[in-house]
Amino acid sequence: METNENFNLWCIVELFGHNRIAGKCSEQNIAGNNFLRVDVPTTSKQSSFTCFLSASAIYAINPVTEEVARQIADNLQVQPVNVWDVGHLVDQKLKALQK
Repeated sequence: METNENFNLWCIVELFGHNRIAGKCSEQNIAGNNFLRVDVPTTSKQSSFTCFLSASAIYAINPVTEEVARQIADNLQVQPVNVWDVGHLVDQKLKALQK
């Protein structure tokens, strides 16, 4: 059965490597490839963020209610990718030494 509906659901996404992420999921085409876009909601410990997952990284997609997805996101506390900047780390260390 073929449908033209856009995928736009709250889900818990299981990833290879025993990782999970929860949020509002939709499909997005980037550079000619389809990705699962996961908009992770704001939790008690972090701001909202978006990540893009390739189909090969996904083990399962479990649709759930918005309430369940938000609770799971808060429990998982998945962190967005942070830029690791050696210069920033050195500056922090120098400031700590100056105190």
